[in-house]
Amino acid sequence: MGVASYAVFRVANALVILFLVILITAVMMNKYMEDTILAEIRERVANEVFRNPQYINLSPEEKRELAENLTQYYIRLRGLDRPYIIRVLYRAVDAMSLNFGNAQTLKSASGSTNVADIVLEALPRTILLFTTGTIITIIVGILLGLKAATNVASLLDRAISTFAMFTYALPMWWVGMLFIFYFSYVIEIFPSGGMVSIPPPEDPIAYALDVLYHLALPLITFVFVNFGGWSYATRSIVLNVLTEDFVNTARAKGLPERKILYGHVLRTASPPIVTSTTLAILGSIGGAIITEAVFNWPGLGRLFYVAILNGDMPVVLGLTYISTFLYVFAVLVLDFVYMVLDPRVRVGIRR
Repeated sequence: MGVASYAVFRVANALVILFLVILITAVMMNKYMEDTILAEIRERVANEVFRNPQYINLSPEEKRELAENLTQYYIRLRGLDRPYIIRVLYRAVDAMSLNFGNAQTLKSASGSTNVADIVLEALPRTILLFTTGTIITIIVGILLGLKAATNVASLLDRAISTFAMFTYALPMWWVGMLFIFYFSYVIEIFPSGGMVSIPPPEDPIAYALDVLYHLALPLITFVFVNFGGWSYATRSIVLNVLTEDFVNTARAKGLPERKILYGHVLRTASPPIVTSTTLAILGSIGGAIITEAVFNWPGLGRLFYVAILNGDMPVVLGLTYISTFLYVFAVLVLDFVYMVLDPRVRVGIRR
C-alpha cells in the first residue's frame, strides 16, 4: 500500500466511523425528537382550527376532520410518514452536512434558533478558555518534566511527583468551587463567574480587558489541576529514553548535554508527547460541561449542560457531532504525524 492509498484509506475510515457514531446518536434521540415535533404539530393545528374564529361555525365533527387532515399534511411535510430507517438516515446525513436544524428551546445572542449559529457562538469562548489553558499547561508541563528528568531525585523532581499525584486525584470542578470561594469571596480579587461584567463595557479595549479579568480564575484553575500530570508524564517518557544505548553513545562522543536532550532524546520521546498534545488541544475545544457550569462560562460545555437540562435534542446532536468530529480528526492527524516522527509507523507502506 502506497502512502497516497494509505492516506485515502485512513480518511475514508474516519468518515465511516464518524457517520456510524452520528447514526447511533440519531437512533437514540429519534423518538424524543419526533415526539417533540408531533407535539408542535398538534399545538399548531389546535391554533389553526380549534382556536381560529374563522372556523367557529363548523361542527365538532368537521373541526376534527379538518384538524386530522392538517395534522397529516404537516406530518408529510416534516417527513414523519417515511419509514423509520429512512428518517434516521436523513437525520444522520443532515448532521454530517452540518444541517442540524433549529433548536427547540435555546437561542443565540442574536435571537437565532439555528443550531449551527448557537454552537458557533459558544465555540470561540470555549477555545479562549480551554485551548489557551491547554497550551499553557503543555508548555509548562513539558519544560518542568524535562528539567525533572535531567535532575532525578532532586527537590524539583520530588516536588513535581508529589504535586502530580495530589492534583491528579482532584476534580477540576471541585477545585474551581474552592478557588471561587477563596479568590472571589474571601480575598475578593476575581469575579465568581461569567465571561464579562453586566452591563459589559462599551469601549472595545475595556471589554477585552474585562473578558481577560473574568478569564483569569478559570484559567488558573485549569492550569493548576493539569500541569503536574503533564510534568510527571513528560518526566517518565524522557527518563525511559535517557536509558537507551544511543544516549550513552552520544555522551561518550562528548556531545553537550543540551544537544543530547533537545536533539536526540526529545525527538525520540516526541511521538507519545505529540499524541497527548494533539488529543488535549483538540479535546479542549469540546469544553468541560461541569467546569463551565461552575464558572458560568458560556462555552460549548455549558451549552451541552443547558441543552440536556432543557431536552433540546437538536443542540445535543450538533454538539455530539462536533465532539466526535474533533476526536476522529485528531486520530487522523496523529496517523500522519507519526509517519513523519517515527519511521517504524511506515512499515508496510511501500512507496
